[in-house]
Amino acid sequence: MCGAAIVAGACGRRSTIPYSLGDRDYWQLIESLSEPPGSFALSDNIVSNEPRYAEAIKWLSPRGGVYIGVGPEQNFSYIAALDPEAAFIVDIRRENLDLHLLYKALFELSADRADFVSRLFSRPRPPGLDADTGVDALFEAFDRIAPAASEYDRNLALVRERLLSTRGLPLPQADLDRIELILRVFFTAGPQVDYYGSNSVEAVRPSYRQLMTARDFTGTSQSFLASEHRFQLVKALHTRNLIVPVVGDFGGPRAFRAIGDYVRQHLARVQAVYASNVAVYLSAQQGVAFCHNLASLPAPPGSWFLEMNRMRTMGDKLRACR
Repeated sequence: MCGAAIVAGACGRRSTIPYSLGDRDYWQLIESLSEPPGSFALSDNIVSNEPRYAEAIKWLSPRGGVYIGVGPEQNFSYIAALDPEAAFIVDIRRENLDLHLLYKALFELSADRADFVSRLFSRPRPPGLDADTGVDALFEAFDRIAPAASEYDRNLALVRERLLSTRGLPLPQADLDRIELILRVFFTAGPQVDYYGSNSVEAVRPSYRQLMTARDFTGTSQSFLASEHRFQLVKALHTRNLIVPVVGDFGGPRAFRAIGDYVRQHLARVQAVYASNVAVYLSAQQGVAFCHNLASLPAPPGSWFLEMNRMRTMGDKLRACR
């Protein structure tokens, strides 16, 4: 029987997930795991629309192993709570890969949360912000700061330099153009940017600020910007090339199984899968394929399967698949 302390590796063996990936290995891993891109016609989806994620995170604790998720920034909050060895973010849209490459550059360029928010929205950093600043106070401080075109131009140049020169990623022009467009949306809309990339105030379309300051039922903020510790945990994984964006369909033929093979080859385990509301958009045939993909993962029955408004174990999810 496996000892309880070995949570990520196979029975009696330790996980061999690398502590860090070289830049070339990182890019090759992205390409080897990815499928041809598809589309999601409902929105550009550069911001999530799930303000209740904090309720799920309340019950999560560090588990090591590997995390698999979908979509934009909410993944960072789950990652900060679970503290995985590595994370894979799978989305049918290549635009989501570009979004996460932008995030990667911004995390790496930013010393702390205030730097990150400053760069994301191209606003000069307000004075007086430090590691102890609460997330509400952080965004209140930026409310008083106007966006600056000079900040946007500087940040865009730094992002391109980080990805192309520092990391040496062979990004085609189409990816670079989308990264520029996404950064401009954040610059234009600011912290009120929402799921549709606009300045909506509708309750069903929470703003970035509302998502980052969302609280669980105890009144505790649970986002990756809620504390400096959480931010630094995600930053460290990005710096070590261990948050890997993948183009793939949850019901597709390759991406999920290839990630599972990679995790298995490194004697590791998938400890959490975050699927948002992907199942709603799958056909009956795709839903069956998704269940098969989940069953193929090296995931213990007690690992987490997280959806938009629900959390359960992988064992419960797979039983529901039958």
